[in-house]
Amino acid sequence: MGFEELLEQVGGFGPFQLRNVALLALPRVLLPLHFLLPIFLAAVPAHRCALPGAPANFSHQDVWLEAHLPREPDGTLSSCLRFAYPQALPNTTLGEERQSRGELEDEPATVPCSQGWEYDHSEFSSTIATEWDLVCEQKGLNRAASTFFFAGVLVGAVAFGYLSDRFGRRRLLLVAYVSTLVLGLASAASVSYVMFAITRTLTGSALAGFTIIVMPLGEAELEWLDVEHRTVAGVLSSTFWTGGVMLLALVGYLIRDWRWLLLAVTLPCAPGILSLWWVPESARWLLTQGHVKEAHRYLLHCARLNGRPVCEDSFSQEAVSKVAAGERVVRRPSYLDLFRTPRLRHISLCCVVVWFGVNFSYYGLSLDVSGLGLNVYQTQLLFGAVELPSKLLVYLSVRYAGRRLTQAGTLLGTALAFGTRLLVSSELYPTVLRQTGMGLTALVGRLGGSLAPLAALLDGVWLSLPKLTYGGIALLAAGTALLLPETRQAQLPETIQDVERKSAPTSLQEEEMPMKQVQN
Repeated sequence: MGFEELLEQVGGFGPFQLRNVALLALPRVLLPLHFLLPIFLAAVPAHRCALPGAPANFSHQDVWLEAHLPREPDGTLSSCLRFAYPQALPNTTLGEERQSRGELEDEPATVPCSQGWEYDHSEFSSTIATEWDLVCEQKGLNRAASTFFFAGVLVGAVAFGYLSDRFGRRRLLLVAYVSTLVLGLASAASVSYVMFAITRTLTGSALAGFTIIVMPLGEAELEWLDVEHRTVAGVLSSTFWTGGVMLLALVGYLIRDWRWLLLAVTLPCAPGILSLWWVPESARWLLTQGHVKEAHRYLLHCARLNGRPVCEDSFSQEAVSKVAAGERVVRRPSYLDLFRTPRLRHISLCCVVVWFGVNFSYYGLSLDVSGLGLNVYQTQLLFGAVELPSKLLVYLSVRYAGRRLTQAGTLLGTALAFGTRLLVSSELYPTVLRQTGMGLTALVGRLGGSLAPLAALLDGVWLSLPKLTYGGIALLAAGTALLLPETRQAQLPETIQDVERKSAPTSLQEEEMPMKQVQN
């Protein structure tokens, strides 16, 4: 008897699994609140050089301002330069006299804003751009803040993927909650840009625990679900991300100061820590580690909540021990195991390309929500709202067309891709390497996310170049997704041998005895 048979006895989908979905909803909502936070946190309002004696009304552009600020090619007053000396304009009396004498300069000298900037506070009372003047020559530092954050997520994905396979999903989820709370509070109290960049990078590393363990169908619940209900539970869980995207629009609208906004999206980690009391450890993982007694206790608890009577003879601790003997890992997993065998190597390489493409295009487009004729709050709300029908479409497509074709098709429209690739990847890796594999793919995915804000700077070369770059990478990922095996109605693989056996000839599969261990 294998674990799938045990799960069938205790119930593969019921109140126990639904409770897990509810308990893990909070981190799924928190992730978009932090990942997309730069839309408001790092927003750059209208600004101009600080000028002594300037009019109190920022938006009032009169002759006085034109005498001090040059105009850009589009006709607007410059945000980054001022005249070295006030200019006498042609429509003034002094200007007309100087023009008649031919004394007006063709190219008045301009200088950078040496006395800082004045900002329009009508939309944002404070952002990191206004706090530390991250504009003009320093605008790269504003973009870099997002890159630092996603670089932290990249490193954290590796650490959490490896450590959760060694020490369990539940313990590492506690580490993610506590470290996110502490580092988020430190970020909100930052007294300099350097302190902010460091604490946000570390916050990204902490949040990586959520991306690995609970997004969108984390191991804490994926390994408790039967084959039939994994799709519906995965799509249902991914809607919490959509809820977080829309919630960010509301929170950003109500809280216009970046420090209080950061506090608002961080403090919910406190009740999340308390909720871990009811979050179960993965029984599959416990059996692979030989923790039979604890796995047996969780399985009985699952059966009670699902209202499933279990036979004491077939479901005794001794019977579970026999299952554990086939599941047990004789050696700790490593990232090299993902590339030791042909089929697993093929899966790993394809998954990292897909994850890079999704993250690069998704975050590149979502962090630049301009161009729709709406304000930033309306655009963000619309951005989240359009994902709701997308989730339904993804569910129907995955259920009837399969994971592989859905992944490729949705990458052609990157707005739909986010709810599919995590479900596909988590089903491809065996239990003994699932967290390690998800850690690797998340690492490369976050590399894409960290490069996406920097790609936006390509608009200085050609205005359309960033969008073309995002689309081109998404097309590459779409083609790669077609190379992945289909997992619809397939049982979760437990070992590396289970993965490799799927590509072996039928006769060889019949002759092979299952080898439930990780080998070199």
